[in-house]
Amino acid sequence: MDEDYIIRDAKTLRDLYGSPHDAAIAKQVDYLHPLYQEFIRASPFVILATGGQDGFDASPRGDAPGFVAIEDERTLLLPDRRGNNRTDGLLNIISDPRVALLFLIPGVNETIRVNGTAEISVRPDLLARFSADGKLPKTVLIVHVREVFFQCAKALMRSELWDASRHLSRSSLPSNGTILSTLTQKRIDPAEFDRVAPARLRETMY
Repeated sequence: MDEDYIIRDAKTLRDLYGSPHDAAIAKQVDYLHPLYQEFIRASPFVILATGGQDGFDASPRGDAPGFVAIEDERTLLLPDRRGNNRTDGLLNIISDPRVALLFLIPGVNETIRVNGTAEISVRPDLLARFSADGKLPKTVLIVHVREVFFQCAKALMRSELWDASRHLSRSSLPSNGTILSTLTQKRIDPAEFDRVAPARLRETMY
């Protein structure tokens, strides 16, 4: 890699890109404005980004629209539903509480970005608030909001993310069983893994 072409300081980067537009600054607030709250309540999907001693993680979280609860204008509550128990993001939060959330709404090209810090709670009454299908989440993230703003539509417009005519069939890509069998030198039977996966996913949704 040619070192002459690598940017390593903020001034060089800012000289290249120029100053942000006025609107890009004006849209940022340090609380959950009622207009931004409408987007969060409509969102069934958020990406949670964290960083810690062992690196960084971006984890998808999803449920019915509004599953991320707005406690007040500076606090969000995010239940941690049943998953693979890797807890990468949660372990990061223990060592570094800073988090970033990216909310998506199907059919809407703008996204909502929230930056702040998080705590991991197991308070019984808080867990009970997020009971689903008769099951409690293991934990609830309490997110303390520091920055909120919307991201313009360009990225999703370029990707045509919501255009169903461009959606791929899952069968056009390697199956999960194939990936696991390959990476484990065939210790996992790909056909059997893929056969039981749909039922397992339904049974362990919550």
